[in-house]
Amino acid sequence: MDGGAHIRHPWAEPPAQGEATEVAPGVLWLRLPLPMVLDHVNVYALDEGDSWTLVDTGIHSKRSVALWESILAGPLQGKPVSRVILTHHHPDHIGMAGWFMERFGADLWASRTSWLLARLLILDVEERPTPQALAFSRAGGMDPEIYEHRRHERPYNFADICAPIPVGYTKMQEGDVIRAGGRDWDVRMGGGHAPEHVTLWSRDDNLVIAGDQILPGISPNIGVYPTEPLADPLSDWLAACDRLAVHARDDHLVLPGHKLPFSGLPLRMAQLSGNHHAALDRLRAFLKEPHTAADCFALLFKRRIDRGTYGLALVEAVAHLNHLLHAGEVTRWRRDDEAWLWQIKDA
Repeated sequence: MDGGAHIRHPWAEPPAQGEATEVAPGVLWLRLPLPMVLDHVNVYALDEGDSWTLVDTGIHSKRSVALWESILAGPLQGKPVSRVILTHHHPDHIGMAGWFMERFGADLWASRTSWLLARLLILDVEERPTPQALAFSRAGGMDPEIYEHRRHERPYNFADICAPIPVGYTKMQEGDVIRAGGRDWDVRMGGGHAPEHVTLWSRDDNLVIAGDQILPGISPNIGVYPTEPLADPLSDWLAACDRLAVHARDDHLVLPGHKLPFSGLPLRMAQLSGNHHAALDRLRAFLKEPHTAADCFALLFKRRIDRGTYGLALVEAVAHLNHLLHAGEVTRWRRDDEAWLWQIKDA
């Protein structure tokens, strides 16, 4: 890596709520609020002349609907939304998609996995934690006080912050070239943070719309969930970093799902991969003695994990442990309280 390489941010501040920043001709950057630790999501509007293509949408709520009505009348100049492109299936990106489909008859474009997961998870409403979810929490060594609290509370549901998505979409897949905003874009799939995560690379200028696959300053969450407790999303993440890094140029302007647009993409790709390799090395040293997933928080995250971030920390810790398990580097066994204890082999 060039010793002079660094990450550069052309804009020091995001657009104000309800306003837009033009990051390239016909490409507007909007920022929407989120009611969580990561308190915002970036959305991009691509000018199609008599309408707009949106890339991602924010969550669905009364506040979001009012904000979008203001945006449509203001920065979007009263023109309709004719298409919504989803980078991936997470609710801060898909939440308003169904609203735009109902309001404007907008077409929905997504990877098949994103569309299927979005439909499934919006329809899957749970009033109480499932036995599988509780077993997963115990297996991770969840703090008993937090476990008791979660055992009795209503789980978070996609339907709480996502409008229903009608049937019908256009599939995007690796190798496709799509036309949007006066540009041809190569569709390149990421992975790890979300399966079949779409990234768009302009053939006509230096733009990359990255969703959560490529973020500045923070690494996207890479987690294992009760739906697939032996998954190895970290392998998917590292493979995606390798695939996408081949296309990265220092002059690319990356439009991420969170934080600020940036350039210096080759360096950032190396960082995003290297951060997890370093975490795995710390984990290998820590697991010379047996530990639960929850025991690994301090060395993996280097920050305080509280009740609000505990769930994300647990699923990411399990992802790193599963990666070592699939690589044949660790063994595990059950403790009396059902938590898995993990240890490096031959430690």
